[in-house]
Amino acid sequence: MIESVNNPKIKEYSKLQSKKYRDESGLFIVEGDHLVEEALKKTQAVEIYSLDDSYTQVSESVMRKLSSLSTPPNVLAVCKKLEEGELKGNVLILENLQDPGNLGTIIRSSVAFNIDTIILSKDCVDFYNVKVLRASEGMVFNINIVIRDLNETILELKDKGYTVYTTNVVNGTNLSEVTVPEKYAIVMGNEGNGVTEETASLCDEAIYIPMNKTCESLNVGIATSIILYEFSQK
Repeated sequence: MIESVNNPKIKEYSKLQSKKYRDESGLFIVEGDHLVEEALKKTQAVEIYSLDDSYTQVSESVMRKLSSLSTPPNVLAVCKKLEEGELKGNVLILENLQDPGNLGTIIRSSVAFNIDTIILSKDCVDFYNVKVLRASEGMVFNINIVIRDLNETILELKDKGYTVYTTNVVNGTNLSEVTVPEKYAIVMGNEGNGVTEETASLCDEAIYIPMNKTCESLNVGIATSIILYEFSQK
């Protein structure tokens, strides 16, 4: 049993609450039974700590040291970062998303609605952020997520025969009227500003979600989920 918060390994792993150290070490932490189970399915776990003797047992003070939650979990795992795969299948592109809850929700919906690859711009919130991981319900382990320069990547996808969609409520096509091609990518933008003009100019077609005029806009997590569902049904 590890009881001291000054244990060298515990001191090192507690730094994983920082993005800088996650990037340097290639490790991150998931907290709670479900996330640990998902990590174990993909053999990503390096160390597992628990308050009982299920895994390496630690004291509550050590668990608090490792955890970013106000109430520490019964179990957490230190995991290897996921390897980036090739760009393939149905693609979702996210530009400058900043809210970790939104990103986690979108990752979860992407798995639910048959997205194979998520491409994040370099200025997106870190998807190893604990709030992203929790909101994703462990689905980060079940989808290919890559971080790329969007301009170069969109052009690469178009060269591969992808039709690239973005959203535009003024000049877009009603989502219900879109004919979905075999190879597609969907670009969604920042919570406050949407997709930048530069990125939008590279897209092939704009779409919008028809809705009651009383509601001017939707949260990007909800909007993305609706679009992905509709595309998955066509």
